[in-house]
Amino acid sequence: MFWLKKSMSCPLDDNLPLSTPIEELSFTIFDTETTGFQVATTDRLLEIGAVQMKGFEVLEKNTFQTFVKPNRDIPKIITELTGITEEKVKAAPESIDAITAYFDFIEQNKSAALVGHYVAFDEMVLRHEIRRAKQVLKKPKLIDTLNVIGLLSPSWDMRDLERYAMAFGTRIYPRHSALGDALTTAYLFSELLQQFVDRGYKTWGDLLLYSDVESRSHSF
Repeated sequence: MFWLKKSMSCPLDDNLPLSTPIEELSFTIFDTETTGFQVATTDRLLEIGAVQMKGFEVLEKNTFQTFVKPNRDIPKIITELTGITEEKVKAAPESIDAITAYFDFIEQNKSAALVGHYVAFDEMVLRHEIRRAKQVLKKPKLIDTLNVIGLLSPSWDMRDLERYAMAFGTRIYPRHSALGDALTTAYLFSELLQQFVDRGYKTWGDLLLYSDVESRSHSF
């Protein structure tokens, strides 16, 4: 008898014409906090934070935040870095319930894509937590601010979100808070989108093409 895993999809809007102007798109900008970087094995999700954008506008009042029960001890260094204590996660939902609530938020806002700074890590966190619930996450549409920066300013080679936000003159919120980092990323992404459009790229199709990992080989 074969045991089949159930698949779980991130409820993004998959019916958008590629000609849709960027200013008409909705995005969910998100971040996660974890007990460490070994999320495929010993580390666990601690927090999800997200904020919505409509075109270039950051909708600060339209946010999502939840702590997550990690079912393991939180290392002291992580508590010192994030401020997340055992007390804060004591009554928090299990990871699959937190992710389900987050996906409900995405669906309500009819988002075109998930956006993050080094978003592949955050997607990996969600994927492994969903796997622990014996389900499989179908690959969602992802936009990484690092890829967009790589196109707009290809000579820059740094990873730190705060340094990029300072370089582009955008707002900075409290670091190592999932919602704070999501808000910082959102304002950075807003500036990047404006510069992207100023280069003559106007549509959803353009953004999909040039924000892909392989698009680093393209030049403006």
